[in-house]
Amino acid sequence: MSFAKPQSGAGATIESDVIVVGAGPAGSTTAAYLARHGLSVTMLEKSHFPREKVCGDGLTPRATRQLTRLGIDTSEANGWLHNKGLRVYGGRKEPFELLWPDLTDFPPYGVVRPRADFDDMLAKHAVAAGAELVQGANVDGAILDDRTGRITGVTTKDGRSFSAPLVVAADGNSSRLSVSMGLNKRADRPMGVAVRTYYTSPRTNDDFLESWLELWDGEPHKSTLMPGYGWVFGMGDGTSNVGLGVLNTSKGFGQTDYRALLKRWLDNTPEEWGFRDENMVGKVQGAALPMAFNRQPHYGRGLVLVGDAGGMVNPFNGEGIAYAMEAAEYAAEAIAEANSRGFGTRSAEKAMQAYPARLRAELGGYYRLGTIFVKLIGDPRIMKLCTTYGLPRKTLMRFVLKLLANLTDSHDGDAMDRIINALCRVAPSA
Repeated sequence: MSFAKPQSGAGATIESDVIVVGAGPAGSTTAAYLARHGLSVTMLEKSHFPREKVCGDGLTPRATRQLTRLGIDTSEANGWLHNKGLRVYGGRKEPFELLWPDLTDFPPYGVVRPRADFDDMLAKHAVAAGAELVQGANVDGAILDDRTGRITGVTTKDGRSFSAPLVVAADGNSSRLSVSMGLNKRADRPMGVAVRTYYTSPRTNDDFLESWLELWDGEPHKSTLMPGYGWVFGMGDGTSNVGLGVLNTSKGFGQTDYRALLKRWLDNTPEEWGFRDENMVGKVQGAALPMAFNRQPHYGRGLVLVGDAGGMVNPFNGEGIAYAMEAAEYAAEAIAEANSRGFGTRSAEKAMQAYPARLRAELGGYYRLGTIFVKLIGDPRIMKLCTTYGLPRKTLMRFVLKLLANLTDSHDGDAMDRIINALCRVAPSA
């Protein structure tokens, strides 16, 4: 029920029902749900909380719903900054403002919170639910059964061993644990790179998330249209999180100095916003965005992939936390069922197959549509056509907002919801 103190040196193997490698949103959420189901859970985190993670810090109503399901108080009184919609720059000088849709399945607001605080909060929530957190546990390999090749535990760089019938890989995009078991990224899935930093800014108390669909290296429409998309998220603490992302479907992917690209874009924003070097707080940092299930299978040989380890970032908008938390809930349900049938039995293995099946059913078709979308917008000319002729059409943009943010009612929705849901059902799973 408390944070475990790191042990030094090799010693007795620590046993539990499930090991969760990584204590980010995917790992902590998985651990919390598993603990609620009554399983003993050991969560291994290589760093020490609080620790920073590269992220936009802005969450849509889809993530807000998952936080509520987990039992997190998302009120402003509890330190969350609420947002009521998306402000979009593109196609003209003035932005478009789109409110989050009014739905039965999702709340009408998104939230903002720094990742250092956010991840720490989720880890503590998992511990309060009954999970054990071991910090400073840098996992360096899998322990395999010589006969079956099934994972039975992990080792850490300082010589400790942990064993469990099931292991959850929630160790991020690189997922060394997955790679050690031969699970590599798929080259046929989209990948993004994002960089961000913070600026002291008068725009800190913003009730909209802000997206820039066009990045110009000078005066808009009179200079070069650069690859990628940008964001500005007010943090409510005197700063704004500002960053940009580039998809691998763009010609500029892998050949661009992303930090220089960020500076060129921001140097052409209004000076009173404060997005200049002298107002920068911290350094520019980057991270990869693994999309559309780019590492599979999500379960096999005792290893469960959750979050970035399983490539669960939404290709439409680069959001990862909501989907990591959804997958964590699905995984925990399957693991609890497998435990009730007896880990290692044939019936338990069948129960575990419910996890990848549910991922395919809930997100597979949507992610497939997303892979088509990113191929199209990778061409700046197509993006320019979309922003010029699409953004001014309010009805079309309400549809696009629902599609990109994956915000529809599953039952009794409007015509837009029914169209999007039907497209997702007929599309083959990613």
